[in-house]
Amino acid sequence: MNNNYRLEYAITSNEPEALRQATQALNGTFYIDDREKWQHLPFRALATVVSDDVEQLEALADVGLAVVCRRLIKDGVAESIGMFPMVRHTELTHAESDAHWRDKHAPLALTHHCHMTHYTQLSVTHTLYGPTYDGFALCGFGSEDDLRNRFYTTKDSIKVINDDVHKFATPKASPPRLIVKETRYD
Repeated sequence: MNNNYRLEYAITSNEPEALRQATQALNGTFYIDDREKWQHLPFRALATVVSDDVEQLEALADVGLAVVCRRLIKDGVAESIGMFPMVRHTELTHAESDAHWRDKHAPLALTHHCHMTHYTQLSVTHTLYGPTYDGFALCGFGSEDDLRNRFYTTKDSIKVINDDVHKFATPKASPPRLIVKETRYD
């Protein structure tokens, strides 16, 4: 197995402080979108943890709980992370969509997001509770300004990435991007 892959639980919540405390106790990773106007988002916080106490995790998951495979595509430090919940293309199985995302889109993303300092894919392997997503892309940048204004390498990169995303995902069914800060407690 690839050493950059790891199975974890992903918990989504609109109760970020309770989730943060539990994530710290479980030595996990915590992501929060702390914008004041967050109501358009599918959730405010996401945590990834390794645990054998699924009942504790269910109690924290007021929005959702899933098993994910964390795939580290590009390791690096990120001040600001764009988190993109993803719903697969309607004509593909999860496995087909995921294979394209992992094998074809990831290399494109590294080329066409040259200011991206960190890239992780959280591929959903099983939804236990809540909305059914196929994955969460975590695109890290050195600053929120880079995330917002230097997301693409060139103007042509916009078309290349958007065309490819439409091959494996359904953007209209996928929730809006979150802008999160990451805290690792491990």
